[in-house]
Amino acid sequence: MRDRTVWQALARGRFLVSAWPWRAAAYLAAGVPAGVLTLVVLALLLAVGGVLSLALVGLPVLALAALSGLPVGALERRRMRLVDAGPAPSPHREPPAPGPGSWALARAREGATWRELGYAALLALVLWPLDALVLAGAVLVPGALLAAPAMLALNGGTSTKVLKSWTVHGWPPAVGVALLGLLGLAAGGYVVGAAAGVRAAAARALLVPADAKARVTELTRSRVRLVDAFEAERRRIERDLHDGAQQRLVALTMTLGLARLDAPPGPLAEQLAKAHEQAGAALEELRDLIHGIHPRVLADYGLAAALADAAERSPVPVDVRLDLDVRLPPPVEAAAYYAVCEALANVARHSHAGRAELTGGYARGLLSLDVRDDGRGGAAPERGSGLAGLADRVAVVSGTLALTSPPGGPTRLRVEIPCRPTPTAG
Repeated sequence: MRDRTVWQALARGRFLVSAWPWRAAAYLAAGVPAGVLTLVVLALLLAVGGVLSLALVGLPVLALAALSGLPVGALERRRMRLVDAGPAPSPHREPPAPGPGSWALARAREGATWRELGYAALLALVLWPLDALVLAGAVLVPGALLAAPAMLALNGGTSTKVLKSWTVHGWPPAVGVALLGLLGLAAGGYVVGAAAGVRAAAARALLVPADAKARVTELTRSRVRLVDAFEAERRRIERDLHDGAQQRLVALTMTLGLARLDAPPGPLAEQLAKAHEQAGAALEELRDLIHGIHPRVLADYGLAAALADAAERSPVPVDVRLDLDVRLPPPVEAAAYYAVCEALANVARHSHAGRAELTGGYARGLLSLDVRDDGRGGAAPERGSGLAGLADRVAVVSGTLALTSPPGGPTRLRVEIPCRPTPTAG
């Protein structure tokens, strides 16, 4: 499962070897020039507006200062994506009428405008100095310690000063200082991540509408309800086809077969034979259709057996290595199954591969599946491969679908879905 916030990344053991420390550092570093620029603009507008307000000319300038939080808020909501991928919509509503006057009046009446102004003042006076202090303490100081051997070499290998106050003589102490700096840099990565998480949480509290999370939650629930309704309708269609049309086709095939045996040789027997073959072909197509709607092996034996069956039916040989000894929620199993089936179908149709591989399993609340092939590569969802729709279907169950397919290959499709095992009866 891909982490959506820096807090989720901090809870994992691979935080330091991921991109999250760099993203957190970039978030804090970008806050420094943003805060300095906000401080300069606010100070300039207030100074000019205060002086000119004696002649009433400065009132528009003061009004502009009151609205200066709007661009700051918009910028901060965009910067927040570095450490928090959650939705951050604008809290502002459309003005009731066109024109700058209506727009300004609508903004003046919104509480979000004044929260953004407060955030701009907080950024200018408090937040950016804290950003700079955290970066200096967590990155620059350990970096200076880490550079001790290089500084010693530049000074001829005798002695050097670290942080302009600590003299290091000889190589063993310099190497020790560098190791200390390496440990400090690792600890600093966590400090920077935590500081960025706190900064983003403060920005979200002030700049993102309070009902955004509720709207997103309701949207997610509505999508889940749609999936459940689709699954119920699919099972009804499957049952009707299996118990109705398929049984009638079986009876028709048997009747035609008996009539074919009883008919004397001649044109009638030939027509009955042809009708018998067509009924058999229709029955086979109907069985394939039912299997495509929802394979019985998936419902009865689970995802591992269904994927093994799909790999066995693939025109391209597929090596299967799956560690799936649990049953997962039906929507999760269905989404994962159809994603893999579409990937194997694309391998057979487009990749010119000689062999494919299906690996994956379930561990620590995450289902992950990989489909690789040794084909020519160059696959892209936007070219109509069907993967774009599957990505949407996987997203409904909070999963992700990632495709890497450089020209020349190999192609790799990875499905990740967070889920919990389904309790088994008995």
